Amino acid sequence: MEVPLEIRFHNVEVSDALEAAIRERAARLDKLYGRLTSCRVAVEAPHKQHRKGNLYYVTVNMTVPGTELMVNREPHKAQDRYANPDVYKALRDAFDAAERQLLEYKERLSGDTKQHGDRSTSFHGQVATVHPEDDYGFLLTNTGGQLYFHRNSVLNAQLEELKSGDVVHYVEAVGDTGPQASRVWLGTSHKEF
Repeated sequence: MEVPLEIRFHNVEVSDALEAAIRERAARLDKLYGRLTSCRVAVEAPHKQHRKGNLYYVTVNMTVPGTELMVNREPHKAQDRYANPDVYKALRDAFDAAERQLLEYKERLSGDTKQHGDRSTSFHGQVATVHPEDDYGFLLTNTGGQLYFHRNSVLNAQLEELKSGDVVHYVEAVGDTGPQASRVWLGTSHKEF
């Protein structure tokens, strides 16, 4: 499926090559994340065209279910990085940043975001206690300790459905007050603890 694409130019000479480059990069975004619902690209030169030395703003707005992601490459950064900035360099930088942002968003959704010291390795444990009225519970870890988890960490069930002794998988992360389970989901097999 091709993502709906809107392209706008302001103070920039429109060419078939420039428009084709934008369409090609937008198609790469769509391949990177198939749930992209729209993409708006704005290319702007803040001043009237000069023979050389023009600076360009390139803005890429991507709409995904539930949110909008935006990348804006400002001209002063282009001037600092390039002796002779051109629209294709600004376009490349903006779309490279958009791809990184889309990948980060995709990783956050799948829960694969890695933190320092966190290898996103899941462990086996079991539910020790659940306090649905206060939105939290504790897990008995595979090392025998207890680990806090919040209602929002539970992935494939409701907090009220969990009961003491349920086998779970979890990912440990460092929270504001120490280690906690950042993701918890019901397990299918029982491991020795």
